[in-house]
Amino acid sequence: MKELIRAAVLALVTVVTIPLTGFAQVDLTPERFSFAVDGPAVPGITSPAEFLGYEPGEQFSFHHDVVDYLTHLDSVSDRIQMHQYGTTYEGRPLYYLVVTSPANHARIEEIKANNLRLAEGDRLPTAEAADLIAANPAVVWLSYNVHGNEASSTEASMQVAYRLAVSDDPGVTSVLDESVVIIDPCINPDGRDRYVYWYRSMANNIVNKNAAELEHDEPWPGGRTNHYWFDLNRDWLWLVHPESRSRIAAYQEWLPQVHVDYHEQGYNSNYFTMPGTTPRNLEIPSAYDDWAKIFGDANAAAFDRHDINYATREAFDFYYPGYGSSYPTNMGAIGMLTEQGGHSRGGRAVKTNDEYVLTLAQRVFDHFTTSMATIETSVARRQALLSYFRDFFVNPDRDKTVFLFPDDEAGGNLYRMLKILHTHGVDIYRTTSTSVVTNTTDYWSNLPGRVNIPEGTFVVPVDQPRRVFVNTVLKRNLALEDSVTYDMTSWSMPLAYNIKAYHRSSSAGLSLEQVTELPEATSAVSKVGDPYAWVIDWSQQNAPMALAELWRKGYKVRAVRKTFSAGGKDYSRGTLVVLAGRNQKKSKSFVTDMQAVADYADVGVEALPSGQVEKGINLASSNSRPVPQPDVGLIVDSPISSYSAGQIWYMFDQDIKFGIDRIRKDDMGSIDLSEYEVIIVPGFNGSYKSLADTTMVESLKQWVSRGGVLIGLEQGADMLTSAQSKLTSIELRESLTSANDSTAGDGEDNYIRYEDREKQSGLKRIPGSAFRGTLDESNPLAFGMRTNVYSLKQRTAALEASDKYQIVGHYDKDPSRVLAAGYASEDEKKRLAGAVFAGVQPSGRGKYVLLVDNTQYRYFWIGPSRLLINAVMLLPGT
Repeated sequence: MKELIRAAVLALVTVVTIPLTGFAQVDLTPERFSFAVDGPAVPGITSPAEFLGYEPGEQFSFHHDVVDYLTHLDSVSDRIQMHQYGTTYEGRPLYYLVVTSPANHARIEEIKANNLRLAEGDRLPTAEAADLIAANPAVVWLSYNVHGNEASSTEASMQVAYRLAVSDDPGVTSVLDESVVIIDPCINPDGRDRYVYWYRSMANNIVNKNAAELEHDEPWPGGRTNHYWFDLNRDWLWLVHPESRSRIAAYQEWLPQVHVDYHEQGYNSNYFTMPGTTPRNLEIPSAYDDWAKIFGDANAAAFDRHDINYATREAFDFYYPGYGSSYPTNMGAIGMLTEQGGHSRGGRAVKTNDEYVLTLAQRVFDHFTTSMATIETSVARRQALLSYFRDFFVNPDRDKTVFLFPDDEAGGNLYRMLKILHTHGVDIYRTTSTSVVTNTTDYWSNLPGRVNIPEGTFVVPVDQPRRVFVNTVLKRNLALEDSVTYDMTSWSMPLAYNIKAYHRSSSAGLSLEQVTELPEATSAVSKVGDPYAWVIDWSQQNAPMALAELWRKGYKVRAVRKTFSAGGKDYSRGTLVVLAGRNQKKSKSFVTDMQAVADYADVGVEALPSGQVEKGINLASSNSRPVPQPDVGLIVDSPISSYSAGQIWYMFDQDIKFGIDRIRKDDMGSIDLSEYEVIIVPGFNGSYKSLADTTMVESLKQWVSRGGVLIGLEQGADMLTSAQSKLTSIELRESLTSANDSTAGDGEDNYIRYEDREKQSGLKRIPGSAFRGTLDESNPLAFGMRTNVYSLKQRTAALEASDKYQIVGHYDKDPSRVLAAGYASEDEKKRLAGAVFAGVQPSGRGKYVLLVDNTQYRYFWIGPSRLLINAVMLLPGT
């Protein structure tokens, strides 16, 4: 009955979709790109075209249709088992297929366990390792469609699964005997469906090849990203999102020898296959480069047979460890990237700059071709791959370095970092006693010295199977071959999370035990007979979540501007105070509500019996200011960066659980600004005038003077300066380019060879580098934060210091120390030393807040994020 219903639905869909292709002037299914199965075939297995009702390349498939087809293969083929490994924000299921011979399926758990044994490094005896290498299949993992609008690869995944299920050719059956192929058909279903639903609603009856036509021009924010507009191909390491967390949990169960990440690039580009370019992570064994070339050569040979254009070596580095190509490489696999020309502008067919018509059918075929070539090459070199995999986890240099992290008792981001490390299979230890050790280097000063290591300090040794990964993510800085990078140059976890950290050459002098249960933030509520007030220290990591919950429950809350001590405890600036006298209507539910808030946010809540304290301000002091719940607007839509806006939206909506309004840029002129206490301008592209015209600037100026808080981040901060909108008197620090204008023609830099211009430009960039910053923690913008912070610089902009505004955060004033990790030229270090990255300028009853750097980048570089949280949640009341 189910098949009859599906047949009827397909007949209807066919009638509906025929007009989109029936009169097309473009051949969408060229015979050259055929998916026909030659040779013997297994009966009873339906092809994607037969099941879906259209040929490959005629249409983009909805995610639910892809799932239905793969479910069909699972039901009819003894070579395929389908597993759900997660669910997206929008409720779409995440699946992977395990494809291998029936005999291998019968012992799949044994194969998996043996594979993980090979990843035990020195802990696995050599003789046992040799036996496993000789007998175990290679594990090959193929990941498709992490960027939703690079949609051809999910179509290709169905063709790969079908070919492996249906072909009885000896070449295919031997591949299945000697490998386990894992197919993740769509890493990002939410983004894919966003793109596919849009594209199919815009598609023409007569296929239009012009890239400028509407069906090729995807609207903001596009389908590339997930629900919160995050790039999931940057989240393999940080596990911010459920797609990543569930995928890595599955990945760690397998640890494949080969992993390929399938992408698309601009439609004028030919197919990219391995190897890539510099810089490379020098922690990775040099043999990886040889393997990348072997697989790239196999892809090239397959393309040569079909006269398909391709390129290698000239683009795409794998230095950043959070890609789908580089994360597997740090886990012992030959991690690789492929990039097919097409992308969202490819549509079903697009005309390239050399008058070639690139079809969706070819894009699917090209990915299918490299997928099959990768599987075949893996099997042909199975034992050598397994040997590389095993050797990867061995510590050949017996490096005994350890990284040390004093317990912050959930006051910072340490527990978050430890959980990530544990998920990636890292062994973690704790000290069982206090020790004083020498030659121990502090991350902040980068100087060795004598250090007291308290009992309970967390220790991560390099001498463990995950040593490459440990060094890659915990070292303060990695060697950098080339400053011209595709992404960022600093990602050290202690810097990103602003964690107190040390490293030393060994664990000598430390008494250690392995951590078997990770620490977590816990709730705690103290009780007194008749509380005068309840207080929540603002330095707790989850204190903002607690404040949001207090507001939801209708409590009137205050925040202190000065420190105090009570009950033997010291409380930081920003500590929340709930006065019983100001919340009399809640008196009957005080105790249960405070326990509920503590449990909800995992914070400590203290009941104090008196407004008098032991030291500092009293609880009802004039320095204990009301913090009413603000209404917050976040400007979105073009030219706003969807990444910048998405990170802000995610932080408040998911992490703090405080709702904010997303307002389209074009609606800003028609809304009543008085309905908002806070407006956030994220980073954006282009001129500020495309974001705010003269009338809007004047409206914002009047709104701030009446009490509004206008926050600018990244280019949004630039917009608020005197150089652009003139909303404030704050000046941007002069750039090197501007400073050099007066001497144009005098320098050698003006005589750059054409071939060297890209590299020279790269030398002037700051590609995601960590700068040492100092905070004025007495300012409400920095309440609850440490004095020192690592600010992530991705551009050269900064503010000029001045007494005309409140300087809250500035870079180290010493050019030799301002750069903590990553790359910046000597000239830029000199120029930025002492420059300002966070400032506040009061105006009338309101405030302008300027945050030059992204304070919550990808939601892993969150050490500075409290600056934006304070600006939104505390500044309207202080």
